[in-house]
Amino acid sequence: MTLQMPDSYWAATAEPGDHYLALDGQLKTSVCVIGGGYLGLSTALHLAEKGVDVVLLEAGQPGWGASGSNGGQIIPGFKSERSDLIASMGEEAGSRLFAWSGSFVDDTLDLIGRHGIRCQASRAGWLQPAHSVNSFNAYEKRVAEWQAEGIEAYMLDRSEASAALGSDWYMGAYYDPRGGRLHPLSYTRGLARAAAGAGAWIFGDTLAERVEWSGDIWTVRAATGDVQADQVLICTNAYTDSGQALVPGLAQSIVPIPSYMVATAPLSDNLRKSILPGGETAADLKKLTNHFRLEEDGSFLFGGRGDLTETDDPSSFRCVTAKLAEIFPQLKDQPIAYRWSGRVAITTDGVPHLHNPAPGLWAALGCNGRGIGFATSYGKLMSDLLSGMPALDSPVPVTAVSRIPFHVFHLIGARAALWWKNRQDTRDRHAKP
Repeated sequence: MTLQMPDSYWAATAEPGDHYLALDGQLKTSVCVIGGGYLGLSTALHLAEKGVDVVLLEAGQPGWGASGSNGGQIIPGFKSERSDLIASMGEEAGSRLFAWSGSFVDDTLDLIGRHGIRCQASRAGWLQPAHSVNSFNAYEKRVAEWQAEGIEAYMLDRSEASAALGSDWYMGAYYDPRGGRLHPLSYTRGLARAAAGAGAWIFGDTLAERVEWSGDIWTVRAATGDVQADQVLICTNAYTDSGQALVPGLAQSIVPIPSYMVATAPLSDNLRKSILPGGETAADLKKLTNHFRLEEDGSFLFGGRGDLTETDDPSSFRCVTAKLAEIFPQLKDQPIAYRWSGRVAITTDGVPHLHNPAPGLWAALGCNGRGIGFATSYGKLMSDLLSGMPALDSPVPVTAVSRIPFHVFHLIGARAALWWKNRQDTRDRHAKP
């Protein structure tokens, strides 16, 4: 069955993509990559540029999943502070992971420039609004840490944030000049074209069903053919299916959460001038994050959490449209032109996971909502590891696959967690400093 692209603003406005045929028969290669999102495509591209023979299998067409449905923000760093990473991982490992995260935007924009990918990319800057006084104070800590590292981030008070965002709902914000933006589906299609042009074999509409070890080589089996490879990388992220026999426990090591987005009809000139006039993108750090951006055609894109089902039913988007009207009351009567959803892979520790459960078998996942820049850099890192870089040199530590307890109930638990996080956000917003 062919997986259909969501009817999204991105699908309606993207650069045309190439169609990749399904695998038919048997192939032998050095590396087989399973998953044709940013991470898989970046890995395949960087490997092909090194002269490594690589085959990529994608269940749909490149961009079908989260890589064609997200908010299009290129965000540096992780949600965790440098001090938090050090506290959980140790001084050396935490500092190395934090330093690596600063390369995400540069890696992405450099790759786009080098391959001439048409995806409306720019280093527009990134705003993180504070929904409460306590979160504003936490941002001050983050900005102080970043400034100590030479990052030119700075705080905006409430009036400055209101002018920058076009909303007085937030208590303030911080600005990170490193942040960027792009058209996510156009970028994915451009990555695929660049990887194929560099020599990677890309097959679409090809679901990898299982991975087998025969004593001297790995075999990836799909309905229409097999790929034999010296090494296999699984990077299906939030679309890792527990029904596939890839790596035991991998699907149960993350929580896939649906994320919703809407796009308004083009705004009037007066409204366009008042919202994000500097061209930045924005994402707050509530327990239930909202992110937003304004497009050149005047469409306003707004994302957040819905009712945890992947659907285009307008009733399922009420939480998102209600929050849009709350934060931007001037848009409460603006027609919604597009509604769509995609999955986000959440790890319990908030950082990416890298597994090497058997020689030559790798799994990389856990974007935690920061997929574009992170996954691009992660693909570059994976190409180095698959080309012989010692695992000890990786900024992302290699760990064992760890199943989340009672994962079978994750949807029930996620609904309860969303309810509780919404209560926490409301409480935090009205809490006194």
